[in-house]
Formats: sequence, C-alpha cells, structure tokens
Amino acid sequence: MDRLLYTSLSGMRATMRQQIATASNLSNAETPGFKKELSTQAAFWLRGGNSSRAMASQGIYSADLQKAEVQQTGRDLDLAMGGDAMIAVQAEDGSEAYTRRGDLQVTNSGVLVNGEGHPLVGERGPITIGAADKITIDKDGTVYVILPGQNPVQPEAIDQIKLVSPSTQPRNRIAKGLDGLFRVVDGGTLNRDPAASVQADSLENSNVEPTQALVDMIQASRSYEQSVRMVATAKQLDESSTSLMDISE
Repeated sequence: MDRLLYTSLSGMRATMRQQIATASNLSNAETPGFKKELSTQAAFWLRGGNSSRAMASQGIYSADLQKAEVQQTGRDLDLAMGGDAMIAVQAEDGSEAYTRRGDLQVTNSGVLVNGEGHPLVGERGPITIGAADKITIDKDGTVYVILPGQNPVQPEAIDQIKLVSPSTQPRNRIAKGLDGLFRVVDGGTLNRDPAASVQADSLENSNVEPTQALVDMIQASRSYEQSVRMVATAKQLDESSTSLMDISE
C-alpha cells in the first residue's frame, strides 16, 4: 500500500482533532469568561526511510487569554475579573484550579460556586455561606453578608475569595485542562495576588468569535475532504500498479 494513504489518514485525524477544538469553542461562545482553545497543525517528518512525505501532527497548544467585553448584569453575585486576574476554585478531583467564569450562586448546602458548580476557594478552603438576607462581594474579593435581623448598613465579612494573577508569577506557568479550568503545569498552586480585583454586578463574555469559528470549521471540513480524495487517489494508484503486474491474459 502506498505511503500516501497513511499520510492522508494522519491528515484526516489531525483535521478531526481541530474540528473538535473548534466545536468546543463554538459551543462556549455564550459561556461567561470562556477562553477559546488554540490549535495548530504541523508536518511531522519521520526519521529514516523515505522522507519524501510527512505525517500531519495536530494539537491544542494554548488558550487565548485575551480579555473579552464586560457587560453589567445588575446581579450582586456576578463578577468580572480585572486585568488577567482569575478566581481560585476547587476542581472535581479536589485540586485547586483557576477560572475567569464569575457567575456565582449559593447551593442548597450553602457553598458558594460558579456557573460550572466549582466551589470558590477562600482563606480556609471552599467558601460556605449560611442563611443571609443579602450577599455582596467587594472589589478585593471579600464576601459580605447581611444576616437575618442584622442592621443592613453593617454587613459582616465572612471570607475572601482567592484571586490570582498568572502574569505576576511567570515561573508557575498555567495551562487549560479538558475540564476548562487552568492549573499550574508542574503542579502546585498560585499565590494570592493582593492587587487583583473584581468588578461586581458584571460578567465577562466569552472571547470566542462565532463568525471566525464557523470559518475555521468550514476550512477544516474542506481540508478533510481533500484528505479523503487523496485516499481515493492512493487506492487508484494501488489498483493501477496491481493491474500492471497482472500477467494473465
């Protein structure tokens, strides 16, 4: 079988992975604080043997951390991050991770979580809020509550959301995981940034541009079709070679 077939198949697999990343971005175009995934394709030359053809290699190499538009919502538990700040949350495996998604809510058990259900990390672990008439969050992440029967002009501070800024800790490089959360690449956690801030009553939009995502999806589809045609061509070449060697009358 001609090596062209395997080269084409590698291109098809790479294009499918790119489509998955593009589809994920497009499906999160309305998700608050979502950062689109960046993918790339490259030629992968095999060492030794016939080096006239190269396999296709594709992977998600980063996330676009460019800030998106911030919209005011008028909701006390909506937060937009200032600068490159992120809020610390507890992932499903119990580890500390980071996100810019700030649509917060309080569960029935009193845990403060974001829109994905990840508990927010405070000074003593996940932030728990009891019965309260009103909850507000200051720009430094301090959570204030007005308890039932309490003077509404004297809210009580119960905890402070851990805010981090990756740019202030360049040695601890972060990367986006499959769950959409950011983590320190080599393990560990980021330190709290006392200068980081949030804007209440607001949400940051996703930085995915739906129009560009659709264009990327169309281009990937065309690339996949070209690889399919190359597979058909490889089959024709193989059949032609076989017929040349057929000595039967």
